[in-house]
Parts: sequence; C-alpha cells; structure tokens
Amino acid sequence: MDSLIPFTTSGALVDYVDRKMLVVLRDGRKLHGVLRSYDQFANLVLEDTVERIYHGDQFAETLHGLFLIRGENVVLLGEIDLDTEDDVPLQQVDFHVLHPIHKTEVQTKRESDEEKAKILYERKGFSREGGEGDGY
Repeated sequence: MDSLIPFTTSGALVDYVDRKMLVVLRDGRKLHGVLRSYDQFANLVLEDTVERIYHGDQFAETLHGLFLIRGENVVLLGEIDLDTEDDVPLQQVDFHVLHPIHKTEVQTKRESDEEKAKILYERKGFSREGGEGDGY
C-alpha cells in the first residue's frame, strides 16, 4: 500500500537525475542544466548550466558550467522537453546585447516591489519580506 503513495520529499527528484532541467531561483534567475545530483534538502547540482535572460521575443545565455544551488533558493524545478525545446519562437541574441536591458528591467521591478511593500507596511501593517514576523 505504501508504494502507491507518491513521493512528496526530495526523493521525488530521483527520476529527474541526468535530465535537462529548468530551475527558477528566488531572485528570478532562470537556469538550464543537467541535474546530476541532489540531497535531502533539495540542494541541486547542475552540469552544463546556462543562465537565460529574456526580453520580448529574444533570449540570451551565459555559461556557468557546474552549478550548486541551495534548495531554499529554488522556486520552480521542471524538466525540459527536448523534442519541443527548439520549437519555441524566440530569437537568440548575444548576451552583451540583452544584459543591459534585462538589468534595467530587474532594477525597475525591484523598485516597484519596494514601493508596494512600503505601502502595504504603512497602510495595512504587513511586514516586509525578511522582516519582523516573516520567520518560518
């Protein structure tokens, strides 16, 4: 009977070892790489890792190689379908072309999020992320 209960822990990752994965981190970075190892805390080791940035219908990549990710920073982890990966209608451009645009977008979003957090704190009493009352 216990064999019918699906894994709800990091043990569920065993089927994804040696497969190409997309990992979205808490800071918004998107990493593509081959999952080589993990542990009970969902710390991940990715091989041949590239970081992708997007703007409109364009994307750029920068190579990071072997990458160790602390499990608490993972927001999303998913397998990349190799059969349909090339069908995505995005144009790859040089990283140095897209990076300044991406950096500006990230800074604008950060400022907007800080303004929202300030309003929520001042008007509604919500604590800021990482602040008082945000412990788990």
